[in-house]
Amino acid sequence: MQDAAMPLANQLLIALPALSDPHFARAVTLICQHDDEGAMGVVVNRPSEYTLGEVLRQMNLASHDPRLDEQIVLAGGPVHPERGFVLHDGARAWESTLEVASGLYLTTSRDILEAMAEGDGPAHAVVALGCAGWGAGQLEYELGENSWLTVPADADLLFAVPLEQRWQTAGQRIGVDMTRLTDYSGHA
Repeated sequence: MQDAAMPLANQLLIALPALSDPHFARAVTLICQHDDEGAMGVVVNRPSEYTLGEVLRQMNLASHDPRLDEQIVLAGGPVHPERGFVLHDGARAWESTLEVASGLYLTTSRDILEAMAEGDGPAHAVVALGCAGWGAGQLEYELGENSWLTVPADADLLFAVPLEQRWQTAGQRIGVDMTRLTDYSGHA
């Protein structure tokens, strides 16, 4: 159950055009955890320079699935860029898993990548290197500064919509055409 005082877990943050931080310009970020100590999320629309096959080979894991090998690994954020984060469905128990929402999980342990390489992983999964983090109150401040829009996360956007369409599609989920927004903001 989601705490009413911490409503941002399982929300997508959509960067508004005025957000100039190069790590988050036009980013869509899934908030995986949010509490009074801060927030953690994964950018879900930025390709990294790696494919999953390359990452698996670096980990000495062999895959025999060309689609898996060719899957683009995401640049999940500037924090811990050397660590892998797997967003996935399926309630199977992995060594280090956080339930983001019912049916949506974030796993950081090697065992899920081993299972994926063997063809025994979750039905839907995206792999990211790195994550995004905010200190206590920082994300709330950024929301107040009109840096982000929020929209509930959904599996279709996370697992089916092409990366280059996720920013616009996320905005459309709440009736906003992201291409029509200005690149400045202000307060009345």
